[in-house]
Amino acid sequence: MLNDIKNDAAQRMQKCIQAFLGDMKKLRTGRAHPSLIEHLKVDFYGTDTPLNQVANIAVEDGRTLVVTPWDKTTVGAVEKAIHKSDLHLTPNTAGTVIRIPLPPLTEERRRDILKVVRADAEGARVSVRNVRRDAIAEVKEAVKEKILTQDDERRGGEEIQKLTDKAIADIEEHLAAKEKEILQV
Repeated sequence: MLNDIKNDAAQRMQKCIQAFLGDMKKLRTGRAHPSLIEHLKVDFYGTDTPLNQVANIAVEDGRTLVVTPWDKTTVGAVEKAIHKSDLHLTPNTAGTVIRIPLPPLTEERRRDILKVVRADAEGARVSVRNVRRDAIAEVKEAVKEKILTQDDERRGGEEIQKLTDKAIADIEEHLAAKEKEILQV
């Protein structure tokens, strides 16, 4: 019973970390990367479809993304989706190929991105702590129902806290790496 609770908590904490990493991929750091725009929704025959499902996204050089829609009739819709995004990018269309130059980040924009990254990290830490709270509540409930002993409760609490500390350390490690990447000129 205790192992099941711990395993469930560990899986849920890992999902919190994965969600944080997914959020960080969407942030612009100055280098061109397909994950920057692949989540954008394109109106594809009346259905909002992720960009990576209607076009090929490639990196031409360190500061340029190239989007090649598979269906030539969707070039306008892809261009419109890029314009509407909050990434402040201006696509250049040449026939069926869309080039997206990424301008260098200003110091002010870098600071804004850092604030967003830190807020995302805090959200991830809060999610991990919520998982810990739920897991400890499950252990206490099992003790009330006499499924686990009080010794199991104490040991389980310590082990769940270790899982929490490890998950938060992982978040901090990823945060530090992303901050370094953002501040790199």
